[in-house]
Order: sequence, then C-alpha cells, then structure tokens
Amino acid sequence: MDEPIIKIEGLYKIFGTNPESVMAMVMDGASKDEILSKTGHAVGLSNINLSIKRGEIFVIMGLSGSGKSTLIRHFNRLIDPTEGKILVDDVDVMGLGQKELEQFRRHRMSMVFQHFGLMPHRTVIENVAYGLMVQGVNKTTRHEKATTWLDAVGLGGYEDQYPSQLSGGQQQRVGLARALCTDADILLMDEAFSALDPLIRSEMQDQLIELQDKLRKTIIFITHDLDEALRLGDKIAILKDGKLSQVGKPEEILLNPADDYVEAFVRDVNRARVLTADVVMKPPVLRLTKENLDDALEQMRGKKHDYGYVFEEDEYRGIITREIIENEIDSPGPNANLCELAEDMATVQPDTSLEEILPTTLGQPYPVPVVGEDGEFHGVVSRKSMISILSDNNGTSDKA
Repeated sequence: MDEPIIKIEGLYKIFGTNPESVMAMVMDGASKDEILSKTGHAVGLSNINLSIKRGEIFVIMGLSGSGKSTLIRHFNRLIDPTEGKILVDDVDVMGLGQKELEQFRRHRMSMVFQHFGLMPHRTVIENVAYGLMVQGVNKTTRHEKATTWLDAVGLGGYEDQYPSQLSGGQQQRVGLARALCTDADILLMDEAFSALDPLIRSEMQDQLIELQDKLRKTIIFITHDLDEALRLGDKIAILKDGKLSQVGKPEEILLNPADDYVEAFVRDVNRARVLTADVVMKPPVLRLTKENLDDALEQMRGKKHDYGYVFEEDEYRGIITREIIENEIDSPGPNANLCELAEDMATVQPDTSLEEILPTTLGQPYPVPVVGEDGEFHGVVSRKSMISILSDNNGTSDKA
C-alpha cells in the first residue's frame, strides 16, 4: 500500500468569469473574502498537494464551504482546475481527450453519491449493472456480476425491487454495489453516508470497512464528520477555505493538530475509542532471551527492574519476575530455564481500541504485551502511557 496511485500537484480552482486574472492575488496570499469582495471571484481551492496511496481510504474533510466536494470532483474532471496537475498512475488526467476521459471515468473511477443517485425507473439489479451496460458488457454477464455485488452488500433477493421500495440504507447499499460492479480500482464517495440516520450510517461504515479488508480499493471519502473520518480513514486531509490545514494518519491528526482550526475539530473526540494499542505501545525495558538465570538476574539488576519479558529467539513466551528467578536459583537441584519459568499474562492486539484494553491494562501489575493474531510481539502498553495519551497534555509517557 506504499505506491501512490493519485498525485495532486499545485491545484487551484477559482470560480468566476476570468479566473486567471486573480491568480496573482491568490499567490500573494490574499484571503478568500478579500478576493471575493474585490474581484467577484470565489477561491474554491488553493495550492492543494496530495499523494494518495494505492489501496488506502483517504478521507477529505472540512466544514461546509471548505472545498472538499470541489476537490473530489477534480479527480475525475467533473471540474477542471484553474491551475495544477492531476496524475493517476502518472497519467495527467488534464491531458486526456474527450473519448479518453470517458473511458477513464467508466473504467478507472466509480462514484457513490450522498443522495444515492439511483434511477427510479430501473430495478435494483439494473441500477447496479448500469455501469457495465455503459461499458458494453452483455446482459447475462453484467447481471451475474450485479447479483454477486448485491450479495456482497447484503441485498441478495432484492434484484427485482425498485429504489422507491427500499429504505435509505438499502438504497445506499445499491449505490455502493453499483460503484463496485464496474471493477474500478478507485472509488469516489462524496458524503456517501451523511443522508442516513446514525444507526444505518454506522452499519454502512462497518460494511465499507469489511469490504475494504477484502477488496483493497483506493477510496477517496468526503465527510464533514470527524468521527467518521477517524473511523474510516487510513489518512485524513482537513480543508479550510480551500486550503489544506493538515494531512496525516488519524492518530497524528488527533494527537498533533497542526493549527487552531484542527485543534478545535479534535478537542471533543473520545480518544479511547479512536486510538489503538499500537499508538501507545513501547518496546519493553527488559527483553530476556538467554536461558541462563544468573545472566537474566544480572540484566534485571543492571536495569533496576524487577520483571522482564521472555523470548525464545523472536517468539514471545511470557513474563518473569526477579523474585521467581531468585527463588529458582536458591532452590536445590537443577534450575529450570527462563522459558519454562515464564508466566502467561493477558495480551492485547495492536488494532484493539484503548477503550477495550483499558480494563486489561488497569488489572495487570505490569505493562501488557501487544501481540498480533500471528503471535508476533509488537510492544507493551503501560498504565502511565495510557494515562498520558488519554490526558490533554499529550506529553510523552515514561518507559514501560
């Protein structure tokens, strides 16, 4: 997921009769309001530079009028920029002729709209298969594919219904299935869930996450809702008055807001629900890999630590205390090795929310190991690191 599929370079959009005439004012740093009052031109976007990786959900968010919907419409050239480049797999979309642009829209990008955008006179399966029909795919094939995608979004059996017979959430599922049915590798989703009530909206978010785990599409998702952005986004771009305020991973946006505008956005976010164990974990202070008990005890004394985490090569085996080692050394007969003495303790997974792991962390006398589903050891989470990151001061926590 490291390879950029979309690059936006130096993108400007000025609305008005002579956009080029006000570019000098924009470049000189004149405000959006000043340009509007003096020239009658509206600055939609100003010097946007973005790199979007293949297979990620890239969320663009901001308040009404921030330019987010204007920006997404540049990706498939529903709007042409005043200046700037739009590169998809290093192809400059601005250089495409009309026929090339039509093919680009049909095959590379699909769009999911806020108000569903379904055709009321067509059945559900006809709506889902519409993009394939435009591509010239025969009826049998396109209906087979449409049926598959309806099943994928939980609407198997609704093929012959009409949009008016469906709930809002079901209509949006049809819209999602239609976008996926064309096999486009880029999905544009403009406020796709904002017209839904909170419960259905949450279900649609869950479904998108579940589908993305399987499909690994590149998704550009527009929203004005920070909770939605933090839940869905691999990366988030925050717009204000047509300019980028900050671009970063959800935890970067939350913990290190770039300016007062972003800080105001994140102020009331429940960090425990958003942040995960991998954000707060640290390497263990004492990592024991030798079987000799005397060596392990010497390491503990050197670190002034009364416990350590035991590994057999790279495999995590458990935790051991200084008291256990000293008692074993003092016991008669041959000593057990570290791996035999290591004790199990509760572990958490890297993607588990802090809200979920808080009881485990508070209930253990030592920092809790973070271990993936494959058994790979990632680090430890301590009470102090949890308290530090969940407090307002964002200071660095002490070592675990």
